[in-house]
Amino acid sequence: MIPIAAFKQGSLVDAMVVPDQLSEKESKKFMKCIKLEVSAAKLLKETCSYIKSLHREVDDLSDRLSQLMETMDNNSPQADIIRSLFRS
Repeated sequence: MIPIAAFKQGSLVDAMVVPDQLSEKESKKFMKCIKLEVSAAKLLKETCSYIKSLHREVDDLSDRLSQLMETMDNNSPQADIIRSLFRS
């Protein structure tokens, strides 16, 4: 973890680590951590977006299935297939 003394006070830009206060090895580790955080944030954002799209698909399929079942004869073979899918 980077010590608080390695940070300047002030604006967001000033909050960046001052490079000359870190050794080259520490600087490389710090940059890797930043890249990992950015990668993790990007992955989380993409995952949330994918989950939202799946949720929309489920809603759409649910609506389509409801419409189909409203127009279907309850005693038809198609109705039996749909009921068997719900039991699975």
